[in-house]
Amino acid sequence: MLASRRFLPSISLLAAFEAVARTGSVTAAARELDLTQSAVSRQIKALEEQLGVELFLRERQTVRLTLAGDSYAREIREALRRISSASLNLRANPHGGTLNLAILPTFGTRWLAPRLGGFLRKNPGVTINLVTRLSSFDFRLDAIDAAIHFGHPHWPGAELTFLMSEKTVPACSPQFLREHAISKPEDLLDLPLLHLTTRPDAWEIWFAENGVAFQSLHGMLFDQFATAAQAAVAGLGVALLPTFLIQDELKRGDLVAAIDREIESRDCYYLAYPSERADYAPLAAFREWIEAEAKS
Repeated sequence: MLASRRFLPSISLLAAFEAVARTGSVTAAARELDLTQSAVSRQIKALEEQLGVELFLRERQTVRLTLAGDSYAREIREALRRISSASLNLRANPHGGTLNLAILPTFGTRWLAPRLGGFLRKNPGVTINLVTRLSSFDFRLDAIDAAIHFGHPHWPGAELTFLMSEKTVPACSPQFLREHAISKPEDLLDLPLLHLTTRPDAWEIWFAENGVAFQSLHGMLFDQFATAAQAAVAGLGVALLPTFLIQDELKRGDLVAAIDREIESRDCYYLAYPSERADYAPLAAFREWIEAEAKS
């Protein structure tokens, strides 16, 4: 422990380094930190001496990061961000109980968010922070306690709790359906199909399960269900959408099934979390609650 502390600079040194690295100017960093230029320069010098590495190249009145300094700045900036985030969370909930949850955008806004009030009423001491993540990440490198995962039951270094499966249906606007004769699955091959970048083979699977042969499938690409659904409402084509995420559009009649051929997705929704956080009280409470919500 004593040896490692030699390479643990103080926050003030790191803050000065990050500010100079980001602004490219000792003057700008000094103004931001409310210090004198000489004080910032001394802090940078002290950090370089402590690390035994030159972090900046000095050229007349300017400074420029060395290759080593540039790499170090990226990591220090993220570390300072995480410290700031942890401090903000603690201030917001000084008695603990903060749960940082990564969500899938449409699942989070359309299914989870409307239900969260019930969880918070049952667990008034817990604060939930929501961030969007479209793909898996390393829990060791991100200050996230748990994540909503859609896919196979696999996430390296994490435990998974099953939440639900889903069914998808080809959906389009009523006007689009009136303008195109659709009576069998192969009729969709001649129509504009809307694709999700996160599910690039969804249409291929749908056609295969409906016994339709095809050469290739083309169409517009979207990175979120919400925008794909809105494009379908606008009459731009047919989107393959989870029925539980477009209930409002179906009830209002903004979207209709292009053809009554629902299929069950091969992947499912899970709650993913690092094994060492499994017994963290806010996470355990949330896991129990969301399991019950998904079953109901």
